[in-house]
Amino acid sequence: MEARVVKLKAVEATPENFKEFGQLIQGSTDGGDKYGPNDAQLDLSQGTPRFHIMPLQDQSLKFSRVAHHASVTQCLGSIGGDTWYIGVAKPSIVLEQNGDNIMKSRCGHFFVPPAVEGVQVFKISGSKFVKLERGTWHAGPLFKPHTMDFYNLELSDTNVVDFTPYDFKKGNATVFLIDD
Repeated sequence: MEARVVKLKAVEATPENFKEFGQLIQGSTDGGDKYGPNDAQLDLSQGTPRFHIMPLQDQSLKFSRVAHHASVTQCLGSIGGDTWYIGVAKPSIVLEQNGDNIMKSRCGHFFVPPAVEGVQVFKISGSKFVKLERGTWHAGPLFKPHTMDFYNLELSDTNVVDFTPYDFKKGNATVFLIDD
């Protein structure tokens, strides 16, 4: 069966429109502002934090796979402030295996797969980064140039012990195409 293509309009991320998925962090003065709600509200308490540069290539504006991290927040941003995109859906972790369509991750928690209708795409422009809430489904970073470098703050073993994928192509015969 051939996958249907769903075009999603990229919306410029703002602190207000991104808050269901995490935070959009923008610049603040060094030493002038005290820690507060405009700073990334991190949860890295489940292990050793890892802050690294992630060189990526060929991350086209098309995706079918998303993933979430149930135990940690994650921060992503482009080095140099280049424009990039991220597909997201609200967290869908559930506490018990009661109800329809509930799956168990290989990490041990239960979740409901994200709905096609719940996927949104945000455009991140300039010197900003996103902090993803625990459990936020995400695809990306995605971008137009051949290569881009990103910084990534997560745990040292996030992608080994706290990585739950979902493939819309397999589960819903759907592929998303970012319209910008």
